[in-house]
Amino acid sequence: MAPGVRLVQKVSSTRTFAKIAPHVVPAMDRAVHRITRGRVLLSSRMLPGLVLTVPGARSGLPRTTPLACMPESGAEQSWILVGSNFGRTGHPSWTANLLAGPDQAVINWRGRDIPVRATLLKGAEREEVWRAALKFWPPYAAYQARIDREIRLFRLRPRDGS
Repeated sequence: MAPGVRLVQKVSSTRTFAKIAPHVVPAMDRAVHRITRGRVLLSSRMLPGLVLTVPGARSGLPRTTPLACMPESGAEQSWILVGSNFGRTGHPSWTANLLAGPDQAVINWRGRDIPVRATLLKGAEREEVWRAALKFWPPYAAYQARIDREIRLFRLRPRDGS
């Protein structure tokens, strides 16, 4: 692993980062994503990223959120989303939106819009994916250690015909 990655992992594990990043990282990602017409997410230079659009759980209005993701390859492409909220106490709002409308989500992956179905992972399946997520991005362990809630994990798969 490159020294720069280790440094970013160390910094992203801090409480200070958890206070600042939720306000700065998504705003920068949204701006760059819009300017480049969906081709670039700044944060994806460190971790793979996508842009999730899903109706708000209460408002029903489209909510767009740039997120780090853990791509999975297999018979069909899928993506894991980790609702870490940078180790802050509450679940991120996008997770409530996915729970309310799991078949209404669309992701922008590498400039392509893909309608997806979201599944909240539970039990043994969640544990297996959590272990993979910790290998993928070790700071998730620090986030989980700071909070009482269980971090939500979602698997996104293309909807039929996508």
